Amino acid sequence: MARGIAPGVATERAVEARSGLDPWTHAELPAPPNPRGLAWVSAVGPGVIVLGASIGGGEFLLGPTVFVRHGLTLLWVTSVAVFFQTVFNTELMRYTLATGEPVFTGFMRTRPHAVVWAWFYAILFFLQVGWPASAGVASGAIFFLFTGRVPGPPDINAVYAIGVCTFLLCVALLLVGRRIERTLELLNWIMVVCTLGGLLILALVLVPVRTWVAASAGLAGFDTARATFDFLPAQADFFLLAGFVAYSGCGGMMNITLSNWARDKGYGMGQRAGYIPAAMGGQRIQLAATGFTFTTDEEALVRWRGWWRLVRADQWGVFFVGAIAGMMLPALLYVTFLPAGADIRGLGISAALASSIGTQYGPLLAGAIAVLGAWLLFKTQLDLTEALVRAITDILWTGSRRVRAWRGGDVRLVYYSVLVLAASWGIVALRLAQPIILLQVAANVAGFVFVVATLHLLYINMRLLPPAVRPSPARCAVLVAMSLFYGFFVVHSVKSFF
Repeated sequence: MARGIAPGVATERAVEARSGLDPWTHAELPAPPNPRGLAWVSAVGPGVIVLGASIGGGEFLLGPTVFVRHGLTLLWVTSVAVFFQTVFNTELMRYTLATGEPVFTGFMRTRPHAVVWAWFYAILFFLQVGWPASAGVASGAIFFLFTGRVPGPPDINAVYAIGVCTFLLCVALLLVGRRIERTLELLNWIMVVCTLGGLLILALVLVPVRTWVAASAGLAGFDTARATFDFLPAQADFFLLAGFVAYSGCGGMMNITLSNWARDKGYGMGQRAGYIPAAMGGQRIQLAATGFTFTTDEEALVRWRGWWRLVRADQWGVFFVGAIAGMMLPALLYVTFLPAGADIRGLGISAALASSIGTQYGPLLAGAIAVLGAWLLFKTQLDLTEALVRAITDILWTGSRRVRAWRGGDVRLVYYSVLVLAASWGIVALRLAQPIILLQVAANVAGFVFVVATLHLLYINMRLLPPAVRPSPARCAVLVAMSLFYGFFVVHSVKSFF
């Protein structure tokens, strides 16, 4: 008989511990900040990181490819996708606010076993983010800056070398700072303000009013030229279209990693958990492998509502608005300067806009746009690489006591070991196919991730969290609708190969 347990009294494992992980420990929910005015800039943060990651492969490459081929009526996809993803993101942050754990850990707390889900999501993460496609595509814009022309098939070795150097620079930047999340936050604020500001100025100056009207109507699926709604083009390339749908907003695993950044930002119970520090400039931090739970009394619920106020501002005020603008502004420029129906995929896709504008307005403006595109894609690759390494590190850290005990339990050793492996693979992966093909593969994997992860997230938030902080029925319905929405495009993408 176990000591301290009365005869005849059965014990039952906590619901969050039935898959093999340790149960949560009890703690008090920290008090939220109460930002005013410009203090909101420092209070939000995870939303600007995920927004910065989103304004890249989808908004600057896949989206423009779709709009040039099929027209601006497909902007309705962005409206729906960004709405769904914003709700999804807030539900990801709900779990982290309540537990201090990234959502990957929550997924591992469900049956059949933590190890099963650890492998499942690690493989999906690798299949989506393991290809450094953004660095490869950025190399086309960098090549254009140095040569003044769009790269072609004879330039493949030069483009590859530039892509490798760009990717390794992303890796190097993850070595410095104090808190990696804070480094990304600062870089993404710069990127979002400069990129969206620059694109807005270019669009206001160069794009005719009728194109602005067409884009605004396109957000609802209305074709102004034919005065009718047109939601799906005839003879659509669903492999391209499904990738565009998934990367309208952010995309799959990158959305889920939002919860890791929220933990490191110190949102809610994340203050109790710790964070991943940088190798140079950071100090050793004890990162908790097990999350927390709190008593949902009136005082705690007042604090909860204060944290939820931050989540709403971070996602609806930063991510939602920025993601819509991030897709619409490049679309306006691309459809203005590239011929309708053209297929711009190729080694020089990131330089296509700069080259086209340069023929009308000269090399100076063309160079500025190439710099904008190169910086945008470089920054996207930085976020993708960090997200991959962070997620795998958290999965290993949570799921293995041996890993947590390795070399004295310093999480930096795990993080940077994974980074070295990711960097080594990335150099190889860039040789496997053209970057734009790798990008479409990644985006289609992201669509499948949404189909599965939305329902998994709904399950853990309804099953594991205290009733007082669970999502409402309306939010549950949105997550189910989101899974069906992405499922439609995933199924048609797969069918297009048969």
